[in-house]
Amino acid sequence: MVKINEPMSEHKLVLVKRRTRLEELIVRYNTVQQAQFYIERLGADFSDYIEEDRRYRQSIQLAQQQLSQLGRVQMIDREHVPNFIFGEQDIVVVVGQDGLVANTLKYVTEQPLIGVNPDPMRWDGVLLPFTVEDLSFIVPDVMRKQRALREVTLAKVELNDGQVLYGVNDLFIGRKTHVSARYEVRLGARSEHQSSSGIIVSTGMGSTGWFKSVLAGASGIVGSAAWQQLSRTGSGEVASAAESAGSTNTSGFMWDAPYLYYTVREPFPSRTTAASLVFGQIHAKQPLHIVSQMPEDGVIFSDGVEQDFLEFNSGVHATIGLAEKRGRLVI
Repeated sequence: MVKINEPMSEHKLVLVKRRTRLEELIVRYNTVQQAQFYIERLGADFSDYIEEDRRYRQSIQLAQQQLSQLGRVQMIDREHVPNFIFGEQDIVVVVGQDGLVANTLKYVTEQPLIGVNPDPMRWDGVLLPFTVEDLSFIVPDVMRKQRALREVTLAKVELNDGQVLYGVNDLFIGRKTHVSARYEVRLGARSEHQSSSGIIVSTGMGSTGWFKSVLAGASGIVGSAAWQQLSRTGSGEVASAAESAGSTNTSGFMWDAPYLYYTVREPFPSRTTAASLVFGQIHAKQPLHIVSQMPEDGVIFSDGVEQDFLEFNSGVHATIGLAEKRGRLVI
């Protein structure tokens, strides 16, 4: 039986934190005073930055105190997560927001991850179901394997040179500047050359984010086009057709779904490019293959972190499918 008041030394508790907005400003402007001058000159409330920083530091300190009573604690900053080696018995505690949870989840293997909301009055936190105060009973439950875990399907891209990148919410394939990207895409037996502003591959967890936005935009465009076309013909079915085109269900799909979806942004058909393979499902027997035709600035990044990318220039072949590992979120 595990005693809560005794350290559980066989478990390492990895506490992941991030810089606050105030800390980012200090890095940029060297001092608090200079940061304050910059923010207030723009008419913003600098006290909000100070209060956010205070609350976050307080949450980190309290989390560290609680966790130190339960096991060995190692605290790491967000920028060090990609190079950190997680042990098999580690329990990962992320003091959010949601983006920090997602960007940590793709670097763990089978370790359970606990998302903690440092300031519930400030952040909604879909992936942050717990507060710092909850850690004293949540962590022992996880150690005893008495806490439910929610599995999350991850996306994986592998290049023909062996480089790999995982995505918890989504992958973006295109140009750094988001201008026209050129590539060949293949799904199953079909293939075509495309020019677009990029491809988005979405997981179930990411299906209510970028994926939902793209579908909502496409649905709205189709609905508007249908309305204008039917208005010109004088059809009595104008309203129902337009409403139907604009009512696409974009509520997303399950986090553990055994498939992904890809969408092509702003495809441009021409004499040398097509626009028929612009949306589809990716699953274990049907990966997505993309060959870059971009001489420079081709990239693949995940979860909105543009700094963490793979170069994707002419001749590089990317295979995108389901990751061999799954994320495990404590609920």
